[in-house]
Amino acid sequence: MFSSEDFFNNKKRELGVSLNKVQKEAVLNNHGQLLLLASPGSGKTTTIIMKIGYLIEVMGVDPSRIKAVTFSKASANDMKERFKRFFPKLPTVDFSTIHSLAFQIVREYFYHNRIDYQLIEGKVNSETQKNGYIGQELNKKKILRQIYKSENNEAITEDVLEELITYITYIKNKLLPEEHWNITSCKISNKEIIAKHYEYYKKNGADKLLLDYDDMLTIANEVLENEKTLLTIYQEKFDFVLTDESQDTSLVQHSIIEKLVQKHKNLCVVADEDQSIYSWRGAEPKYLLNFNKVYPEAKILMMLQNYRSSKDIVDVANTFIKQNKERYEKNMFTENPVYKPIKLKTLSNYNLQPQYLVDQILKIEKYQDVAVLYRNNISSILLMDSFDRSNIPFYMKDSDNLFFNHWVVEDILNFMRLSFDLKRTDVFERIYSKFNGYITKAQIEELKKVNNNHSVFDNLLTLNNLKEYQKSIIKKFKDSYTKINNASPKSVIQIIRNDLGLERVLKDRSKKNGYNFENIIDILNTLEMISNSTNTLVEFANRLKHLETKMKASKFNKDKNAVIFSTFHSSKGLEFKTVYMIDLINGIIPSKSNQEESGESQNIIEEKEIVDLEEEKEEEVRLFYVGMTRAKYNLELITYTKKFNKAVEQSEFLEQVNKVVNPFDNTIPKTILIPTTINKGLNKDLKTKIPTNPNAIKNKAVLNVGIKVKHRVFGTGEIIACTDEVLEIRFLKYSKKLQISTCLELGLIELAY
Repeated sequence: MFSSEDFFNNKKRELGVSLNKVQKEAVLNNHGQLLLLASPGSGKTTTIIMKIGYLIEVMGVDPSRIKAVTFSKASANDMKERFKRFFPKLPTVDFSTIHSLAFQIVREYFYHNRIDYQLIEGKVNSETQKNGYIGQELNKKKILRQIYKSENNEAITEDVLEELITYITYIKNKLLPEEHWNITSCKISNKEIIAKHYEYYKKNGADKLLLDYDDMLTIANEVLENEKTLLTIYQEKFDFVLTDESQDTSLVQHSIIEKLVQKHKNLCVVADEDQSIYSWRGAEPKYLLNFNKVYPEAKILMMLQNYRSSKDIVDVANTFIKQNKERYEKNMFTENPVYKPIKLKTLSNYNLQPQYLVDQILKIEKYQDVAVLYRNNISSILLMDSFDRSNIPFYMKDSDNLFFNHWVVEDILNFMRLSFDLKRTDVFERIYSKFNGYITKAQIEELKKVNNNHSVFDNLLTLNNLKEYQKSIIKKFKDSYTKINNASPKSVIQIIRNDLGLERVLKDRSKKNGYNFENIIDILNTLEMISNSTNTLVEFANRLKHLETKMKASKFNKDKNAVIFSTFHSSKGLEFKTVYMIDLINGIIPSKSNQEESGESQNIIEEKEIVDLEEEKEEEVRLFYVGMTRAKYNLELITYTKKFNKAVEQSEFLEQVNKVVNPFDNTIPKTILIPTTINKGLNKDLKTKIPTNPNAIKNKAVLNVGIKVKHRVFGTGEIIACTDEVLEIRFLKYSKKLQISTCLELGLIELAY
């Protein structure tokens, strides 16, 4: 056994690991509950591993009595590997996901109660087959497809299916009763009925109980609640429980952990509410804010020193996140030196963005040091196209991107296929409903009976049950296909969208079925941009196939000299020397739902919906913050003024970042360099341009909660909170957190009488 001092000294000598004061305190606090709030880049994984090693080497805890739970399988494997590297002579510790732990409990319960079950999702192999996994005859997606079709009288698309699965995950992880399943954020037709039928089918639709991943959690929670014997077994199995990434943990997952530690109460929760970005999947960031209500004797420590990023990035990110109200009062800081100011870039058009990135990245020696981050996966498609043409290798973290299999892409290709042979009734049957010609299924059945060498349009015109208005439309369709013969791929797509009526049909269907029409338009516009560099329809189709192949193959570029493409969500936990955050416009980040909360519509929104909008907005802020804090040295934020020839607004988050250093400038120039620090970065030239306000408050002592003040930019408001560094003022439509030193130095506020 070692003393505490020996333990820390040995690890410093063996690994070069030297913990700061708070990290050491976290390692030494092992009895009772501990909430460890870890800012980005603060060394949380190192601290967790050192804590586990301390339990074993200094306190003499049996490794089998320690349970470490994390959010993802990748994180669990990473912790396991790091533990082996730090403590190669120690036996392994039980690192796992919460789902793995829950499944272990469920299996044991089913075994003792002789309940036959099957899992209906996940990859199937010989090992998982023995543990309840089954083949394709019964799987989650197939079951949901069937139920959706029976309720909505049409096949479900892949994107709607993914949204439906997310909805079911949400209501299960939130432990919502059926009467609360009508959540407004999901627009799928008959979603509640589908979810109820799905739950019924799993229990009654087969000769075994059917389980999905969400059931593992809810059933495990019920078992621990109702089966006291099994609860005792698991409570006595471990003496110490540690959970990582707990800001991503859902209510049902928290409930399982609570039950697990009821006896020994030795729990360490590592989290950062500022990085909670999965509430749409059921995560509960507010649980962390109420931690002392669940565990009244818990100790809360804050690891706030960032070891990852330069001072330029840390200072701006720290100020940016403070606009959120639902968070602990804390200040991320770093002792890293200044490196390079954050750069904001405004392009004149969206279509310039891929080439701009290519031009910048070609100057960088090591591609693996670079990440391009975006909100939505569709942003990666044009990146792939440009990077591939410039021979820049890339690794796509989300290589299961559904773009090339999207039904809109398949529809466009089928419209094109028909142009090669207008006699292809089989192809026409796949897309007839996408023509704006009101062609019925009965008419298609009649058409299929016609067996001659004429085009589908000529044969349609011979049908007895065809309406007069349909004949006129079908003749126009035939003429449009005549135009396609000699048209470029881009022109063909435009003919399909406009002359053949695809876009109008998709707009109507979007209203009916809850599709996001703007996303559909983005897909069509993206296809047009890819088509720009092709000369024939065959070449265009081959280009799509080539890009799909490159995307799937990009997974083999992991850990190689390749630029990383990732969504903001998937980038969490990673770090890169250089980060480009792209497509930073309102409607993407923050998302559209947060752009619709102002104006006349605000008057008819219920109070609960206003609260929901505020919570969504805070998550958008956290998501942007996560993206910013991935960067170590270079961070560039990119926006544009037009997208597909339509004017767009730069993200309000960019404006906020800009106002940190210049509250009088509401626009972002073509290129802006953000000074290193908030207070000292404003140069003398800028200060001389700011008119002096003789009535400005200069004495900090004047600032007290309850007084009314007038801000030069935001207008009149009331001080609702005041700390040594930060002032929070409630204005007419919103609240703002401002740095006191900046307000006093620049004379931004005065008393309002």
